[in-house]
Amino acid sequence: MHVSNQKSPFAQLYALPVNEISLTSGFWQDKQEINFRVSLRTGFQNLRDHGNLENLRLAVGKGSGEFKGPQFMDSDIYKWIEAAGYYLSTHADEGISAMVDEAILLLEEVQQPDGYLNSYWQYVRPGQRWTDLDTGHELYCAGHLIEAAIALSRGTGDKRLLTIAKRVTDNILETFGEDKLVKTGGHPEIELALVELSRETGDEKYLKQAEFFINQRGRGVMGGGFRRFGPSYFQDRIPVRDAGEVEGHAVRQLYLTSGVTDIYMETGEKTLLEAMKRLWKDMTLHKMHITGGFGARHTGESFGEQYELPSDRCYCETCATIAAIMWAWRMLLATGESEYADLIERCLYNGFMSGISFDGSQYFYVNPLQSKGGIGRVDWFDCACCPPNVMRLIAMVHNYSVTKNQKGIQIHQYMPSIINTQIDKKKGVSLKIETGYPWNGDVKITIQHCDMEPWTLSLRVPPWSSGIGITINGDIQEVNNAGGYLSINRAWSKEDIVELSIIMQPHVIRANPKVDAVRGSVALEYGPFVYCLEEIDNPGINLLDVQIDPDVRIEPVWRDDLFNGITILNLTGKVFEGDISELPLYTMYGKKNVLKNINLIAVPYYNWANRGSGQMRVWIPVV
Repeated sequence: MHVSNQKSPFAQLYALPVNEISLTSGFWQDKQEINFRVSLRTGFQNLRDHGNLENLRLAVGKGSGEFKGPQFMDSDIYKWIEAAGYYLSTHADEGISAMVDEAILLLEEVQQPDGYLNSYWQYVRPGQRWTDLDTGHELYCAGHLIEAAIALSRGTGDKRLLTIAKRVTDNILETFGEDKLVKTGGHPEIELALVELSRETGDEKYLKQAEFFINQRGRGVMGGGFRRFGPSYFQDRIPVRDAGEVEGHAVRQLYLTSGVTDIYMETGEKTLLEAMKRLWKDMTLHKMHITGGFGARHTGESFGEQYELPSDRCYCETCATIAAIMWAWRMLLATGESEYADLIERCLYNGFMSGISFDGSQYFYVNPLQSKGGIGRVDWFDCACCPPNVMRLIAMVHNYSVTKNQKGIQIHQYMPSIINTQIDKKKGVSLKIETGYPWNGDVKITIQHCDMEPWTLSLRVPPWSSGIGITINGDIQEVNNAGGYLSINRAWSKEDIVELSIIMQPHVIRANPKVDAVRGSVALEYGPFVYCLEEIDNPGINLLDVQIDPDVRIEPVWRDDLFNGITILNLTGKVFEGDISELPLYTMYGKKNVLKNINLIAVPYYNWANRGSGQMRVWIPVV
C-alpha cells in the first residue's frame, strides 16, 4: 500500500519514505493508537480463531480439522502483517513482533521448494495450481504477500518475508509469460505489487511481468459461468488501454487501475494515463456515492449503470473505498492534480472510517447510506478481506498527507505531524504541522529546519472551503489558488510560521438530477464530513418521514461528550402530523399532508451504528 516512487521517471510528485513523517496528535493519531492497541491484537486472534493460521499448518500436515474459509484466506494474514510492519517502524512492541514471527515461521515452512506458497491450493487442491485463475486468487494472494514483505522490510529492516515473497514471485515469472502460461488472475492485485517490488529491488523484470499481466485483460475469456458473471465482472471485456468506464467488481476494478497507474509512472506510456483519466471521470461523475463509497450493487459487489446510486441497497464495500484511495493516491503522484487529493479526503473521513467501529473492534463490510434499523458492525467475517485492509490503511494513513518534488513540499491532508525530508541534496527540510483539522480549519506550519535555498510550499485548498486566509510570520499574504493549491516560493528561514485559515460552514448538497434514487433529497456536509441523521439522536422521530427545507439554518455545535469530541449539526425539519400508516397507498396529487416542525441533530456519517443499530439516513427529502 505504501508507494516508494522517488525514482519513478514519469511521476510529478513523490511519496515520502515511511520514516520521514510521523503523527503527533489529533484525529488520525487517535485512530492509529486504537488500531495498534485494539485492532491489530484482536485481528491476529481472529486469524487464529477463524482458521487462517491453521490452514497454513494443514498445508504442512500439522493442523487439525478441515480447511476453513474461502481460497484467499492467506491474504488476510498478509494484510495484517503489512499493518504490523508500519506499526513496528515506529514502535517497539514485543507482542506484535511475536505475532509477526509466528506467521513468518509458518510461511517459511509452508513454502514449497520451487517457491510456490498458497495454503488452499497446497492442501485442498494439491497438484492443481494455476488451473482456476479466474476465481482461484493465487496471484491475488501473492500480491498481498509482496506488499506485506515490502512494508515489513521498509519499516523494520526484517527481510525474512521479502525473501519468501521474492521466491513466490520468481515462481510466478517462471510460470507466466508469452511463451509460457499466457493468462492473468481474475482478481487484480499482483500488478501493483509487482511494480512496488521492482521499485524496492531495482529489478525491472518485476515491472515487465506487471505489464504482461495487464496486457492479458480484455480478451473476453474470463468468467466461464462463475455465478452468472461474465468478462465485465473481471475487467476482461475490453483491453485496459481502450477502457472507457469502470465496471464489474468494484475492488477488482480499482486494484487494477492502481496497478496500471503504477506502470504509467514507470514507463510513461501515455495511452495508460489517458485510459485512467477516462475511467476516473466515469467513476467520479457517474458512479460514486457522496460518502466516497463505490459499488452500487450487492450482486457481484459491483458498479452499476451511470447514476445508479441507491442509498438503502447500495453495497459500498469498505475494501472498495480503500482501493479508491489507493488509486487516487497514485493518480495524485502521477499528475499532481488536486482532484485526486480531494477524493482521498472524502473517502478517508466518510466511506472508509465508517468501516470500523469507534473502539476499533468491529467492522462493516457493506456501508449503506440509509438504514431502517437493525444494521450493525460485527467482530469479523467469514470472508474477512475488509478488517485487515482497514488496519493497514490506518497504520500508514499519514503517508497520504504529504509529497515532495524538485520544486518543494506539498501538503494534501492536514494532520498534526513532524516532517523531516530532503527536497534535493542541497535542501533539507523539517516542518511541524499543528491543526485541529478535521474539526476546524486552522493550520499552523513551523519551519523547524531548512537550508537557505528557495523552495515552494504548496497547501491544498479543500473544494468545500467557504474562504481562506494565509499569513507568514503574522503578515497577511496574497496567494493565488492555482489548481487547488496555495503555493509560496521563498528562501525559508528557521522558525518561519505559516498560518492557514480554512473557513468551514455547513453546506446543503444535492445530487445530479439523474440520480433517481435521491432526486428531491439533500445531504449535509461540514468540512470534510458527510453527515447523517441517527435514531439515537432524534428519539421518537421516524427518520423515514423526515423532511427539511434546503434553506434551513444549520448550527455546528462542538460536543465533548460524543466520541471524545465531535461537531454535530443542529437544524429544524418537518414530519407528518399524526399517523400516516393508515392512509391509502396512493392518492390524488394535490392533497397535502399536514406537517409539524421538529428539531434534528445530525452527526458525521462515519460514526453511525456505534451507539445501537437504529434508523439512519444521509439523504433527506426536501419539504
